[in-house]
Amino acid sequence: MAERGNLKAALAVFWSFFGVRRRRDYDADAQNLKPAQIIIAGLVGAAVFVLTMLLLVYLAMQFVK
Repeated sequence: MAERGNLKAALAVFWSFFGVRRRRDYDADAQNLKPAQIIIAGLVGAAVFVLTMLLLVYLAMQFVK
């Protein structure tokens, strides 16, 4: 059951990064998810985003050479 909660937290953070959350979904997440789940999912999501950007810049620099 914790895995489902973690997936919901990851999806909530993913959609929040884009800024497209329905009010109904936000309210459901606020009632069902723990703050720790959201914080951890947010940190993981931010780390994945930063690492992806660094990889893209690295690949672009390799292509330019």
